[in-house]
Amino acid sequence: MNIYPLAERLRPKTLDDYIGQKQLVGKDAVLRRMIESGNLSSIILWGPPGVGKTTLAKIIANTLNRPFYILSAVSSGVKDVREIIEKAKKQQFFNHPNPILFIDEIHRFSKSQQDSLLGAVEEGVVILIGATTENPSFEVISPLLSRCQVYILKSLEKEDLLLILNHAIKNDIDLKKKNIIIKEDKAILRYCGGDARKLLNILELVVNAENKDDIEITDDKVTRCLQSEPAVYDKNGEMHYDIISAFIKSIRGSDPDGAIYWLARMIEGGEDLKFIARRLVIVSSEDIGLANPNALLLAQSTFDAVRQIGYPESRIILSECTIYLASSPKSNSAYKAINDAIALVKQKGNMPVPLHLRNAPTKLMADLGYGKDYKYAHDYKGNFVEQQFLPSEIKGKRFYYPQENNSEKKILSRLKTWWGKRF
Repeated sequence: MNIYPLAERLRPKTLDDYIGQKQLVGKDAVLRRMIESGNLSSIILWGPPGVGKTTLAKIIANTLNRPFYILSAVSSGVKDVREIIEKAKKQQFFNHPNPILFIDEIHRFSKSQQDSLLGAVEEGVVILIGATTENPSFEVISPLLSRCQVYILKSLEKEDLLLILNHAIKNDIDLKKKNIIIKEDKAILRYCGGDARKLLNILELVVNAENKDDIEITDDKVTRCLQSEPAVYDKNGEMHYDIISAFIKSIRGSDPDGAIYWLARMIEGGEDLKFIARRLVIVSSEDIGLANPNALLLAQSTFDAVRQIGYPESRIILSECTIYLASSPKSNSAYKAINDAIALVKQKGNMPVPLHLRNAPTKLMADLGYGKDYKYAHDYKGNFVEQQFLPSEIKGKRFYYPQENNSEKKILSRLKTWWGKRF
């Protein structure tokens, strides 16, 4: 049996072998054009695990025939960064192309570690390719982010995953010796969650469990194998997205015990505490919202505290916030309102702003009626006066519908006092 894992054996070497991310590397796509032109700039690849970030970085280096250095933000420090930069500077004397420095999980680099990259990236000593599963706007310092193009990689689609499966069965040096038939694919696709590495790990696990040449892949076999080998998912946080989903749904479902259990699973699995705290900020608005506006304040305070304090004390802060959110009244009225408004904007396009709501910084604009008949609310009793604030085409349209909780009942009463039957 081959000593290398299946996912490593099948790692693509060229863009033509690369499956998925057509929006970036398909014919005439933006990143493919950059690679084929040879004019590569520093980039950040942002996407979930197993979608090909590391593979794409290696393909870029191979295609452009550039020296390629890899650092993991988990195990590398400023010293490692500086050593590679010094190597790159020495190569400049021999007219070598600028090397590519690939940093996996760049979101785990501290500010000082990221600062150590700035000069070399700005001067072009190295071409930086960073890979992250986290939003780089939050995790990469602004000076470094401004020097990089950010490309978003998506979870792989069903068609992509099936292509990878069939490619593995037909071309892998070990698997092609067997007669493997995919009779059912729902379970393997569901459990892999759009992660190609996880997909191939599951395939390899099922094949090894069968230990024979004629193998049928069925949903039942996949499920049984995974239940008997939970480490396939838990090792190094591979259940990342499944567990955060269970965590959020437990909070949404007002079950503090369920939420605390999944929080403990993430903490014990080594999950990034800032990742958890950010999800608490999101759920405080998406699922609690105006039913308890203080939830957002506590979640934001939790995020700030976690960043400042770190583990192990942060587990208590996360626990407090989790219990508070799970125990809070729930409302998704703000979430629904903005989604409905965005959907209408996409449907109707750019409807004109009513003239009375426009500013009139010039005489010409004033002559054209900009700002005419606008009523300044503070000049009226109760700081309110009825007037039109939507484009005429959608006058009277509702987006916000207060829900049945004490906080929004008060909001509804106030709106009815102002707007009457509209609410």
